[in-house]
Formats: sequence, C-alpha cells, structure tokens
Amino acid sequence: MQHQKPPYAAIFWTVARNSLIREMTFRVNFIAHSIALMSWTGLQLVFYNIIFQFRDSIGKDTGWTRYPFFMFLGTVMVVNSLMQTFFMPNLREFSEMIRKGNLDFVLLKPIDTQFLVTFNRIDWSSMANFALGLGVIVYSMIQMHYMPTPLQFVLFPFYLLVGVSIYYSTVLLMSCSSVWMGRNQSLDQLWFYITTFSRYPMEIYQGSLGVPIRWIFTTVFPVLLVVNVPARVLAKPLDMDQLPLAGYAVLVAIAGLFLSRMLFKFSLNKYRSASS
Repeated sequence: MQHQKPPYAAIFWTVARNSLIREMTFRVNFIAHSIALMSWTGLQLVFYNIIFQFRDSIGKDTGWTRYPFFMFLGTVMVVNSLMQTFFMPNLREFSEMIRKGNLDFVLLKPIDTQFLVTFNRIDWSSMANFALGLGVIVYSMIQMHYMPTPLQFVLFPFYLLVGVSIYYSTVLLMSCSSVWMGRNQSLDQLWFYITTFSRYPMEIYQGSLGVPIRWIFTTVFPVLLVVNVPARVLAKPLDMDQLPLAGYAVLVAIAGLFLSRMLFKFSLNKYRSASS
C-alpha cells in the first residue's frame, strides 16, 4: 500500500490560523506585546538618530550614511521579526520537549519531525516589527529620492529568505545540543550574542580587532551575511564586487540547511525516550 505524502502546506496554514486564533483570544496581551516590541525598536531608531547628529556615517569611510544605514536597520528588523515569528519560539520549545518527554508524541506523528518541531506555533505579535522595518525602509527610500530597479525588488526578498535560512540553520544546530544536554537554557543568550554582530555593516569591523571578528562571523558563524547581503542589494547600487559575497551567502544557506538537517536526524537517533 502506497503511503500518501502529508499535505505540508495545509498543515502549515492550519497552524498559522490556530496560532492567530489563540493570539486573538488574549487580544490585550497580543496588542501589549506588539507595542512593547515596536517601542523597543523605536528607541533604537532614536538612539541612531542621535548618533547621526554628530557623525555623517556609521564607521569611517564605510559609505553607510544616515538613510542607507536606516535601510540596513530596517532589514535587520524584518529578518529578526521573521525569525521571532516562525522559528525562535519553536526551537526554544524543542529543548522543553526533550526535557519533559513531549518529543515522544511528536515522533509518533506521521509527519516529518523537523517540520513539526519548526512550525509548532507562530508568534504573530512579532510581525509588528516586520511592518515597522518595512516602514523604515520605505521612509529611507523616500528621503533618498531613491527607487530600486525591478531586479533589486526581486533579489531583496530572495536574499531575505537566504538570510533567514542561515539564521534558522544556525539556531537549529545549537538547539540540537539539547538531546545531549537534556536542557539548553542558553539558546536565547547564544542567539543574542551571536546576532549582535550581524546588526551592523561588515565594513565597521576593521583594524586588529575588527578583522578577526569579521572573519569569524563570515566563515565560522556566518551571521554577518544574513543582513549585509540583502541590505546591500537594496541600499547600494548593484555591481560586480557584490557578486562573490551574494553567491557565497547562497552557498552558506544551502550548506547550513543540509548540515542542520543531518545533525537534527542524528540527534533524534541519539534521543532517549522519556519512557526508556
């Protein structure tokens, strides 16, 4: 008898709908969380506006003046909001599934375990920063009197997905350690510390301290590619100098998804059931 492939798209939309219904059940909490996220992001915008009162650009001779940098910052908001909406709550919960034994029930379901772990629920309130990030990007374009080309409009969302894929595979690789540790409470801290470096243009990492940091976070933990590549596609004219970095980002995303998939399957083989 031939097994029918699970309808993954339908399952995803069911999860998305149920998550939204759950959020709307506690509407005040949803609104309060959205406002809190946007307020914190708004304070960052105020902070950088203060900096630009005294500096023409972020970093010496980097080319990231006020509005190109705000386009970069808007890209940071968009990428982080996608991660917080779809992936971070679920990968954080993966550790608790292992500790409490709830992973046993997930393994029994006739669907890919990684898919179910990844899309267990969706945090819709985190999309507030997605809207704010897009608003910052559009506002910066208006201030620059700048209209991207059709190619840039196509490449920008593509490289957003590439960047999110790199983030996702990095966090999944870290969360797989929960199988051996039993409980991984440091995932959020690791995520924060690593991604702190990706929130700024890579040109600022110069000198004896900056160059090693730039190398580490473009090769060992390639999180500098996550925002820098899509932001460059949108904020700076496309030229041949960007092609190697753009191609490298795609290769890193593919390799990261493959390696994280392999480690996830390997960790499941090492998982000890709560009943064993």
